[in-house]
Amino acid sequence: MGSNFYEVERKCTAKPSNLKTQSVAKNFISSMTAVEDIVLNQVFQGQEDRFHGITVDSSKEPCDVSVFPKKLEASLKHWTEKSFRGIWFKVTLEYADWVPFLAKNEFQFHHAKSGYVMMYRWLPTTEECNIPPYAHTMIGVGAVVVNDAHEILVVKEKYFLIPHWKLPGGYVEPGEDIGDAAVREVLEETNVKSEFEFLISLRHTHSGMFRCSDIYFVVGLKPVSEEINKCNREIAACEWMKVEDFLHHPNVHETNRFFVRKYLEYLKNRVTVECVKGTHPLLHKPQCVYSIDFDPDMTSREELSHRKPNETTCCRIEGYVVH
Repeated sequence: MGSNFYEVERKCTAKPSNLKTQSVAKNFISSMTAVEDIVLNQVFQGQEDRFHGITVDSSKEPCDVSVFPKKLEASLKHWTEKSFRGIWFKVTLEYADWVPFLAKNEFQFHHAKSGYVMMYRWLPTTEECNIPPYAHTMIGVGAVVVNDAHEILVVKEKYFLIPHWKLPGGYVEPGEDIGDAAVREVLEETNVKSEFEFLISLRHTHSGMFRCSDIYFVVGLKPVSEEINKCNREIAACEWMKVEDFLHHPNVHETNRFFVRKYLEYLKNRVTVECVKGTHPLLHKPQCVYSIDFDPDMTSREELSHRKPNETTCCRIEGYVVH
């Protein structure tokens, strides 16, 4: 009887002790969580990328400039401890006063657009910075548009260094395919509607506009209308000119003659560089694949049976007309 009494007493006295210990543990965990929350609120969260970098967007994490320096300092310490690599700040115009503080903390300018500037800093001291430079090449298009009368569509620009007849064309817009850009430019400059046929050539130069490199793609287009209504804002003159006259005209430079000769060679030899539109198998983004087609007629007959459901061709299915 006495033994059972002491056993019950022991259990009863132990229970409150266990509850007290559990309570202390819960309070400790809660306090640590609170401390962590405070720390996280004192640093920028940003968005982690697949290269173990962080991008902070001022439009998503606004911060008054009066507290920005301290928050930046705490963030850099936190990111360094976590071994993050490239740190990016996308600073909108509203928070442009962040820029001097970022510059003082070894951030570099990467690129700027109309509404924001992008700055970065490479944190690792034992690893070489491998952040690529911003886009450094501009893409332009020119179009060889030849009608059934063996005439080529040519323009004279309103603003020029040296007056000359040239191919209609211009710069490719962001997200625009080369063939679509050529069709659009021809329509804007001349009001002539056309369809993409094939890629003819490309020219690559450096130190162009904004000190960028420049790639100029020349494509063949088939006109589906011929009435000209030039763009008065950009074009001084526009006409259909006999191809032979163009090839020997004193106001046509040699590179443009080369492009047209190549166009005629493609038609004669029935060898073209065609474009097939599809979807990238890994990135799942639209893509255009250009390749040499040695037999357009065979491609035209077989492509419908071989083409995948998500692929279309920019080229005419029936082949090309040889003038």
